[in-house]
Amino acid sequence: MSQADSITNRIYPTRMRDLYSTKAMWLKAWLFLLIGILSAAILLLENWSWRTAGLLALCVWGFSRAYYFAFYVIERWVDPQFKFSGLGHFIAWWWRGK
Repeated sequence: MSQADSITNRIYPTRMRDLYSTKAMWLKAWLFLLIGILSAAILLLENWSWRTAGLLALCVWGFSRAYYFAFYVIERWVDPQFKFSGLGHFIAWWWRGK
């Protein structure tokens, strides 16, 4: 058992199945998009202003960049041997001393 498998088994004792269905992946992507669009629309309808729209756009952009950093930069340069299944998994790995 590799070090990555050992850490993964301690963090997630029961492993979740990988998603292999292309249709399920597309459904998941569209549902995430729908959640984002509906949430933004409700926020803007309840409190319309250019300031709110701009701050919302900056919020989405900032979190998108953080997501890119977390799942591309960390896996490529922090520890290329270890694949993280989520931010919680990365934080647990980092907290335990890498």
